[in-house]
Amino acid sequence: MDRPLNLLSFDFGSKRIGAAFASNPHTQPIILAPIKAQDGIPNWQILESLVAEWRAQAFVVGIPYNMDGSISEMALRARKFANRMSARFDLPCYVVDERLSTLAAKQEHLNAGGGSDWKKHGVDGIAAALILQSWFSETEHRLSNVPFLS
Repeated sequence: MDRPLNLLSFDFGSKRIGAAFASNPHTQPIILAPIKAQDGIPNWQILESLVAEWRAQAFVVGIPYNMDGSISEMALRARKFANRMSARFDLPCYVVDERLSTLAAKQEHLNAGGGSDWKKHGVDGIAAALILQSWFSETEHRLSNVPFLS
């Protein structure tokens, strides 16, 4: 990667949307406060503030497919959120298969000595960071196709 690419990553949920930021695949993503949502509809003002504050150039959204690869209702809703982010901010939005990211985030949280109150302890943000790390590791070929990196 020639230059940093400011990425905001999201773990979509109907009540909370986890968020993380990174611009370099070799650094740990920064876990951000979760964004409250009502039935999957986020607080757009908070998202606008995040996009401006972190100077986002693209988004990564986790899509929670079923374990057999089929599309769940939540996967459809997460994809709709990804499409809205891209359209609203006129920025690219990449999607990543995020099966088990929340489970992995809970395990990571517990391994670090955290408690089991997931809402209080930001597991959504850990999941967003894992989604972002997954995108970096799985999509090296995509980086060469992003127009402003060539």
